[in-house]
Amino acid sequence: MARFLHTSDWQLGMTRHYLSKRGDDDPQARFTADRIEAVRRLGDIARQEDCAFVVVAGDVFETHNVSAQIIARACEAMASIDLPVYLLPGNHDSLEPGCLWDGPEFTRRCPSNVQVLRDQAEIQVTDGNGIVIATIVAAPLTTRHPSTDPLAELAKGLEPTQTPRILVGHGQLEGLSGDTREALISRAPLDDAIARGALSYVALGDRHIAWPVNDDHAAIRFSGTQETTSFNEESVGTAVVVDLGDPLTCQTINVGTWLHARVSQEVASGADLQALRDKLNSFDHRDRTIIRYDLHGQVTISQKAELDEIIADYETVFASLEPSENRHDLTLVGDDASLTEADVPGWVRDAAEELSGMCATSEDAVAALTLLHRLVRTEGAGTAPATAHTAEVSR
Repeated sequence: MARFLHTSDWQLGMTRHYLSKRGDDDPQARFTADRIEAVRRLGDIARQEDCAFVVVAGDVFETHNVSAQIIARACEAMASIDLPVYLLPGNHDSLEPGCLWDGPEFTRRCPSNVQVLRDQAEIQVTDGNGIVIATIVAAPLTTRHPSTDPLAELAKGLEPTQTPRILVGHGQLEGLSGDTREALISRAPLDDAIARGALSYVALGDRHIAWPVNDDHAAIRFSGTQETTSFNEESVGTAVVVDLGDPLTCQTINVGTWLHARVSQEVASGADLQALRDKLNSFDHRDRTIIRYDLHGQVTISQKAELDEIIADYETVFASLEPSENRHDLTLVGDDASLTEADVPGWVRDAAEELSGMCATSEDAVAALTLLHRLVRTEGAGTAPATAHTAEVSR
Protein backbone atom coordinates (compact mmCIF):
# COMPACT_ATOMS: atom_id res chain seq x y z
CA MET A 1 0.00 0.00 0.00
CA ALA A 2 1.42 3.39 -1.07
CA ARG A 3 1.02 6.38 1.24
CA PHE A 4 1.74 9.97 0.23
CA LEU A 5 1.15 13.55 1.33
CA HIS A 6 -1.15 15.75 -0.76
CA THR A 7 -0.61 19.50 -0.38
CA SER A 8 -1.16 22.56 -2.56
CA ASP A 9 -1.28 26.35 -2.85
CA TRP A 10 1.89 27.13 -0.95
CA GLN A 11 2.01 30.48 -2.80
CA LEU A 12 5.43 31.22 -1.40
CA GLY A 13 6.16 34.94 -1.52
CA MET A 14 2.53 35.93 -0.88
CA THR A 15 1.97 39.42 0.53
CA ARG A 16 -1.01 40.85 2.43
CA HIS A 17 -1.62 44.61 2.66
CA TYR A 18 -2.91 44.37 6.24
CA LEU A 19 0.43 42.99 7.43
CA SER A 20 2.31 46.24 6.99
CA LYS A 21 5.19 46.91 9.36
CA ARG A 22 4.33 48.53 12.68
CA GLY A 23 7.14 49.84 14.82
CA ASP A 24 9.73 47.16 15.46
CA ASP A 25 7.45 44.36 14.25
CA ASP A 26 7.14 43.27 10.62
CA PRO A 27 4.20 40.81 10.40
CA GLN A 28 4.62 40.47 6.64
CA ALA A 29 8.21 39.27 7.02
CA ARG A 30 7.11 36.72 9.62
CA PHE A 31 4.18 35.61 7.43
CA THR A 32 6.52 35.13 4.46
CA ALA A 33 9.07 33.17 6.50
CA ASP A 34 6.43 30.99 8.15
CA ARG A 35 4.90 29.94 4.84
CA ILE A 36 8.30 28.53 3.91
CA GLU A 37 8.80 27.05 7.38
CA ALA A 38 5.47 25.25 6.92
CA VAL A 39 7.03 23.41 3.98
CA ARG A 40 9.59 21.99 6.40
CA ARG A 41 6.75 20.93 8.71
CA LEU A 42 5.11 19.17 5.79
CA GLY A 43 8.29 17.15 5.43
CA ASP A 44 8.24 16.31 9.14
CA ILE A 45 4.64 15.13 8.84
CA ALA A 46 5.32 13.12 5.70
CA ARG A 47 8.17 11.24 7.38
CA GLN A 48 6.25 10.75 10.63
CA GLU A 49 3.32 9.30 8.67
CA ASP A 50 5.61 7.01 6.62
CA CYS A 51 4.70 8.72 3.36
CA ALA A 52 6.69 7.64 0.34
CA PHE A 53 6.40 10.96 -1.54
CA VAL A 54 4.76 14.40 -1.60
CA VAL A 55 2.47 15.87 -4.27
CA VAL A 56 1.99 19.65 -4.50
CA ALA A 57 -1.12 20.33 -6.60
CA GLY A 58 -0.26 23.74 -8.01
CA ASP A 59 0.65 27.30 -7.02
CA VAL A 60 3.96 26.55 -5.36
CA PHE A 61 4.95 30.21 -5.77
CA GLU A 62 2.80 33.33 -5.59
CA THR A 63 4.06 34.73 -8.89
CA HIS A 64 6.84 34.28 -11.40
CA ASN A 65 8.41 37.44 -10.01
CA VAL A 66 9.15 36.32 -6.46
CA SER A 67 12.59 37.25 -5.18
CA ALA A 68 15.69 35.12 -5.55
CA GLN A 69 15.69 34.81 -1.77
CA ILE A 70 12.20 33.25 -1.77
CA ILE A 71 13.24 30.76 -4.44
CA ALA A 72 16.46 29.88 -2.62
CA ARG A 73 14.78 29.36 0.74
CA ALA A 74 11.91 27.44 -0.83
CA CYS A 75 14.34 25.06 -2.52
CA GLU A 76 16.19 24.50 0.75
CA ALA A 77 12.89 23.77 2.51
CA MET A 78 11.89 21.28 -0.20
CA ALA A 79 15.27 19.59 0.02
CA SER A 80 14.74 19.13 3.76
CA ILE A 81 11.63 17.02 3.09
CA ASP A 82 14.06 14.27 2.08
CA LEU A 83 11.40 12.45 0.02
CA PRO A 84 10.45 12.72 -3.64
CA VAL A 85 8.42 15.90 -4.17
CA TYR A 86 6.29 16.45 -7.29
CA LEU A 87 5.38 20.06 -8.13
CA LEU A 88 2.51 21.04 -10.42
CA PRO A 89 2.56 24.50 -12.04
CA GLY A 90 -0.76 26.21 -11.22
CA ASN A 91 -2.36 29.45 -12.32
CA HIS A 92 -0.07 31.60 -10.12
CA ASP A 93 3.10 29.96 -11.47
CA SER A 94 1.90 28.58 -14.79
CA LEU A 95 4.26 26.83 -17.18
CA GLU A 96 4.56 29.55 -19.80
CA PRO A 97 7.42 31.19 -21.71
CA GLY A 98 9.76 33.02 -19.36
CA CYS A 99 8.33 31.26 -16.32
CA LEU A 100 10.08 30.84 -13.00
CA TRP A 101 10.46 27.10 -13.60
CA ASP A 102 12.86 27.79 -16.48
CA GLY A 103 14.65 30.69 -14.82
CA PRO A 104 18.26 30.44 -13.62
CA GLU A 105 17.46 30.80 -9.92
CA PHE A 106 15.12 27.80 -9.79
CA THR A 107 16.95 25.56 -12.26
CA ARG A 108 20.24 26.14 -10.40
CA ARG A 109 18.81 25.51 -6.96
CA CYS A 110 16.14 22.87 -7.61
CA PRO A 111 16.90 19.95 -5.23
CA SER A 112 17.48 16.47 -6.59
CA ASN A 113 14.39 15.15 -4.77
CA VAL A 114 12.10 17.63 -6.58
CA GLN A 115 10.48 17.06 -9.95
CA VAL A 116 8.30 19.59 -11.78
CA LEU A 117 5.29 18.01 -13.50
CA ARG A 118 5.85 19.67 -16.88
CA ASP A 119 3.57 17.57 -19.11
CA GLN A 120 0.93 14.86 -19.10
CA ALA A 121 3.35 11.96 -19.39
CA GLU A 122 2.87 9.24 -16.78
CA ILE A 123 5.53 9.15 -14.07
CA GLN A 124 6.41 6.02 -12.14
CA VAL A 125 7.00 6.39 -8.42
CA THR A 126 9.23 3.71 -6.91
CA ASP A 127 10.14 2.69 -3.39
CA GLY A 128 13.64 2.22 -2.02
CA ASN A 129 13.90 -1.12 -3.76
CA GLY A 130 12.97 0.23 -7.18
CA ILE A 131 9.49 -1.29 -7.09
CA VAL A 132 6.76 0.84 -8.69
CA ILE A 133 4.25 1.75 -5.96
CA ALA A 134 2.20 4.36 -7.83
CA THR A 135 2.05 6.41 -11.00
CA ILE A 136 1.31 10.10 -11.44
CA VAL A 137 -0.34 11.86 -14.36
CA ALA A 138 -0.75 15.61 -14.26
CA ALA A 139 -2.12 18.58 -16.13
CA PRO A 140 0.18 21.58 -15.57
CA LEU A 141 -1.43 24.91 -16.36
CA THR A 142 0.22 26.82 -19.18
CA THR A 143 -1.59 30.11 -18.57
CA ARG A 144 -2.84 32.04 -15.57
CA HIS A 145 -6.36 32.09 -16.96
CA PRO A 146 -7.14 28.71 -18.57
CA SER A 147 -10.38 28.58 -20.53
CA THR A 148 -10.81 24.81 -20.80
CA ASP A 149 -10.95 21.91 -18.37
CA PRO A 150 -7.34 20.72 -17.96
CA LEU A 151 -8.32 17.25 -16.69
CA ALA A 152 -11.36 16.05 -18.64
CA GLU A 153 -9.69 14.72 -21.81
CA LEU A 154 -6.74 13.38 -19.84
CA ALA A 155 -9.03 11.41 -17.51
CA LYS A 156 -11.09 10.06 -20.41
CA GLY A 157 -7.99 8.68 -22.12
CA LEU A 158 -6.67 6.69 -19.14
CA GLU A 159 -6.88 2.89 -19.22
CA PRO A 160 -7.65 0.76 -16.14
CA THR A 161 -4.55 -0.19 -14.15
CA GLN A 162 -3.59 -2.41 -11.23
CA THR A 163 -1.02 0.11 -10.03
CA PRO A 164 -2.46 3.02 -8.04
CA ARG A 165 -2.66 6.06 -10.29
CA ILE A 166 -2.87 9.67 -9.06
CA LEU A 167 -4.18 12.50 -11.23
CA VAL A 168 -2.89 15.95 -10.22
CA GLY A 169 -4.75 19.09 -11.30
CA HIS A 170 -5.41 22.69 -10.39
CA GLY A 171 -8.70 24.58 -10.62
CA GLN A 172 -12.15 24.91 -9.12
CA LEU A 173 -14.36 21.81 -9.21
CA GLU A 174 -17.88 22.29 -10.44
CA GLY A 175 -20.50 22.32 -7.70
CA LEU A 176 -18.29 23.86 -5.02
CA SER A 177 -18.70 27.51 -5.96
CA GLY A 178 -21.86 29.57 -6.14
CA ASP A 179 -20.48 31.20 -9.28
CA THR A 180 -20.47 28.55 -12.03
CA ARG A 181 -18.10 30.74 -14.07
CA GLU A 182 -15.35 29.91 -11.58
CA ALA A 183 -15.73 26.16 -12.15
CA LEU A 184 -12.94 24.87 -14.34
CA ILE A 185 -12.90 21.13 -13.68
CA SER A 186 -15.85 18.85 -14.50
CA ARG A 187 -16.47 16.06 -12.06
CA ALA A 188 -18.10 13.46 -14.34
CA PRO A 189 -14.91 12.42 -16.22
CA LEU A 190 -13.08 12.03 -12.91
CA ASP A 191 -15.83 9.93 -11.34
CA ASP A 192 -15.96 7.76 -14.46
CA ALA A 193 -12.18 7.17 -14.47
CA ILE A 194 -12.29 6.18 -10.80
CA ALA A 195 -15.26 3.85 -11.35
CA ARG A 196 -13.54 1.95 -14.19
CA GLY A 197 -10.26 1.56 -12.33
CA ALA A 198 -8.24 4.08 -14.31
CA LEU A 199 -7.68 6.38 -11.31
CA SER A 200 -7.20 5.81 -7.62
CA TYR A 201 -7.05 9.42 -6.46
CA VAL A 202 -7.42 12.97 -7.79
CA ALA A 203 -5.19 15.50 -6.00
CA LEU A 204 -6.53 19.00 -6.61
CA GLY A 205 -5.33 22.49 -5.78
CA ASP A 206 -6.70 26.04 -6.10
CA ARG A 207 -9.33 25.85 -3.36
CA HIS A 208 -7.54 26.95 -0.18
CA ILE A 209 -9.92 25.10 2.15
CA ALA A 210 -9.65 21.32 2.56
CA TRP A 211 -12.55 19.45 0.94
CA PRO A 212 -14.42 17.23 1.67
CA VAL A 213 -14.33 17.48 5.46
CA ASN A 214 -16.41 14.49 6.59
CA ASP A 215 -15.52 11.74 4.13
CA ASP A 216 -12.28 9.85 4.77
CA HIS A 217 -12.71 7.77 1.63
CA ALA A 218 -13.39 10.44 -0.99
CA ALA A 219 -11.01 9.95 -3.91
CA ILE A 220 -11.32 13.52 -5.23
CA ARG A 221 -9.91 16.05 -2.78
CA PHE A 222 -8.58 19.53 -2.18
CA SER A 223 -5.85 19.55 0.44
CA GLY A 224 -6.18 23.22 1.37
CA THR A 225 -3.22 25.55 1.70
CA GLN A 226 -0.44 24.94 4.23
CA GLU A 227 -0.95 28.39 5.81
CA THR A 228 -4.18 30.38 5.90
CA THR A 229 -4.49 33.13 3.27
CA SER A 230 -7.86 34.87 3.78
CA PHE A 231 -10.81 35.45 6.07
CA ASN A 232 -12.81 32.83 4.16
CA GLU A 233 -10.61 30.17 5.75
CA GLU A 234 -11.80 29.40 9.27
CA SER A 235 -8.92 27.22 10.44
CA VAL A 236 -5.17 26.90 10.16
CA GLY A 237 -3.52 25.46 7.06
CA THR A 238 -3.90 21.77 6.24
CA ALA A 239 -2.55 18.85 4.20
CA VAL A 240 -3.87 15.34 3.49
CA VAL A 241 -2.22 12.00 4.17
CA VAL A 242 -3.50 9.54 1.55
CA ASP A 243 -3.38 5.73 1.76
CA LEU A 244 -3.84 4.23 -1.71
CA GLY A 245 -5.21 1.00 -0.31
CA ASP A 246 -8.53 -0.78 -0.71
CA PRO A 247 -10.40 1.07 0.54
CA LEU A 248 -8.63 4.35 -0.03
CA THR A 249 -8.41 6.36 3.19
CA CYS A 250 -7.47 9.98 3.79
CA GLN A 251 -6.62 12.03 6.87
CA THR A 252 -6.65 15.84 6.87
CA ILE A 253 -3.95 17.18 9.18
CA ASN A 254 -3.45 20.69 10.55
CA VAL A 255 -0.13 22.15 9.48
CA GLY A 256 -0.28 25.93 9.75
CA THR A 257 0.46 28.30 12.60
CA TRP A 258 -1.30 31.42 11.27
CA LEU A 259 -5.00 32.15 11.53
CA HIS A 260 -7.35 34.58 9.81
CA ALA A 261 -10.42 35.18 11.97
CA ARG A 262 -13.48 37.40 12.08
CA VAL A 263 -14.79 38.81 15.35
CA SER A 264 -18.36 40.06 15.40
CA GLN A 265 -19.84 41.77 18.44
CA GLU A 266 -22.97 43.72 19.36
CA VAL A 267 -21.88 46.72 21.40
CA ALA A 268 -24.35 48.64 23.54
CA SER A 269 -23.12 48.33 27.11
CA GLY A 270 -20.12 47.88 29.34
CA ALA A 271 -20.85 44.14 29.40
CA ASP A 272 -20.59 44.06 25.61
CA LEU A 273 -17.22 45.77 25.74
CA GLN A 274 -16.01 43.18 28.24
CA ALA A 275 -17.32 40.44 25.97
CA LEU A 276 -15.23 41.91 23.17
CA ARG A 277 -12.16 41.81 25.41
CA ASP A 278 -12.93 38.21 26.26
CA LYS A 279 -13.20 37.26 22.59
CA LEU A 280 -9.88 38.86 21.76
CA ASN A 281 -8.30 37.22 24.81
CA SER A 282 -9.50 33.80 23.63
CA PHE A 283 -7.02 33.63 20.73
CA ASP A 284 -3.72 31.85 21.18
CA HIS A 285 -0.57 32.88 19.30
CA ARG A 286 -1.86 36.39 18.69
CA ASP A 287 1.34 37.40 16.93
CA ARG A 288 0.26 34.97 14.18
CA THR A 289 -3.44 35.82 14.25
CA ILE A 290 -5.04 38.26 11.82
CA ILE A 291 -8.33 39.71 13.06
CA ARG A 292 -10.96 41.57 11.08
CA TYR A 293 -13.72 42.79 13.36
CA ASP A 294 -17.22 44.10 12.78
CA LEU A 295 -19.07 45.83 15.60
CA HIS A 296 -22.77 46.63 15.57
CA GLY A 297 -25.09 48.73 17.66
CA GLN A 298 -24.90 52.15 19.29
CA VAL A 299 -22.30 53.50 21.68
CA THR A 300 -21.94 56.69 23.63
CA ILE A 301 -18.87 58.87 23.50
CA SER A 302 -17.57 57.43 26.76
CA GLN A 303 -18.17 53.86 25.55
CA LYS A 304 -16.39 54.66 22.29
CA ALA A 305 -13.47 55.96 24.31
CA GLU A 306 -13.30 52.64 26.16
CA LEU A 307 -13.65 50.76 22.86
CA ASP A 308 -10.77 52.73 21.37
CA GLU A 309 -8.63 51.75 24.35
CA ILE A 310 -9.47 48.08 23.82
CA ILE A 311 -8.55 48.24 20.13
CA ALA A 312 -5.33 50.13 20.89
CA ASP A 313 -4.36 47.54 23.52
CA TYR A 314 -4.79 44.59 21.17
CA GLU A 315 -3.35 46.21 18.06
CA THR A 316 0.07 45.79 19.66
CA VAL A 317 -0.23 42.02 20.13
CA PHE A 318 -2.12 40.76 17.08
CA ALA A 319 -0.39 40.45 13.72
CA SER A 320 -3.23 42.58 12.37
CA LEU A 321 -6.41 43.98 13.90
CA GLU A 322 -8.64 46.09 11.70
CA PRO A 323 -12.34 46.78 11.09
CA SER A 324 -14.23 45.15 8.26
CA GLU A 325 -14.80 47.50 5.35
CA ASN A 326 -18.37 46.44 4.67
CA ARG A 327 -19.66 44.81 7.88
CA HIS A 328 -18.67 47.30 10.56
CA ASP A 329 -21.66 49.60 11.25
CA LEU A 330 -21.27 50.94 14.77
CA THR A 331 -23.06 54.25 15.34
CA LEU A 332 -22.52 56.98 17.90
CA VAL A 333 -25.28 58.44 20.10
CA GLY A 334 -25.44 61.23 22.70
CA ASP A 335 -23.27 60.59 25.72
CA ASP A 336 -24.89 59.27 28.88
CA ALA A 337 -21.90 60.21 30.98
CA SER A 338 -20.79 63.82 31.28
CA LEU A 339 -17.52 65.18 32.55
CA THR A 340 -19.22 67.37 35.14
CA GLU A 341 -18.08 65.17 38.01
CA ALA A 342 -14.59 64.56 36.69
CA ASP A 343 -11.65 66.16 38.43
CA VAL A 344 -10.74 68.47 35.57
CA PRO A 345 -10.69 72.25 35.19
CA GLY A 346 -13.91 74.03 34.28
CA TRP A 347 -12.63 74.98 30.86
CA VAL A 348 -12.27 71.26 30.06
CA ARG A 349 -15.95 70.73 30.87
CA ASP A 350 -16.82 73.73 28.72
CA ALA A 351 -14.77 72.32 25.84
CA ALA A 352 -16.51 68.96 26.22
CA GLU A 353 -19.93 70.58 26.13
CA GLU A 354 -19.02 72.54 23.01
CA LEU A 355 -17.64 69.47 21.26
CA SER A 356 -20.71 67.49 22.21
CA GLY A 357 -22.90 70.00 20.43
CA MET A 358 -20.79 69.66 17.29
CA CYS A 359 -20.74 65.85 17.14
CA ALA A 360 -23.82 65.55 14.94
CA THR A 361 -22.09 67.34 12.08
CA SER A 362 -18.37 66.92 12.68
CA GLU A 363 -16.33 63.73 12.75
CA ASP A 364 -13.40 65.75 14.08
CA ALA A 365 -15.52 66.78 17.07
CA VAL A 366 -16.40 63.13 17.72
CA ALA A 367 -12.72 62.18 17.58
CA ALA A 368 -11.72 65.05 19.86
CA LEU A 369 -14.44 64.33 22.41
CA THR A 370 -13.60 60.63 22.37
CA LEU A 371 -9.96 61.42 23.00
CA LEU A 372 -10.96 63.74 25.83
CA HIS A 373 -12.92 60.94 27.49
CA ARG A 374 -9.95 58.59 27.09
CA LEU A 375 -7.59 61.09 28.67
CA VAL A 376 -9.92 61.66 31.61
CA ARG A 377 -10.24 57.88 32.03
CA THR A 378 -6.44 57.67 32.02
CA GLU A 379 -6.25 60.40 34.64
CA GLY A 380 -8.78 58.49 36.71
CA ALA A 381 -6.48 55.47 36.56
CA GLY A 382 -3.65 57.64 37.85
CA THR A 383 -1.38 57.14 34.85
CA ALA A 384 -1.22 60.59 33.28
CA PRO A 385 -2.07 64.19 34.10
CA ALA A 386 -5.32 65.16 32.40
CA THR A 387 -4.82 68.90 32.33
CA ALA A 388 -1.78 68.92 30.07
CA HIS A 389 -3.32 66.58 27.50
CA THR A 390 -6.78 68.09 27.57
CA ALA A 391 -5.25 71.43 26.76
CA GLU A 392 -4.09 69.90 23.50
CA VAL A 393 -7.60 68.55 22.78
CA SER A 394 -9.19 71.94 23.43
CA ARG A 395 -6.97 73.58 20.85
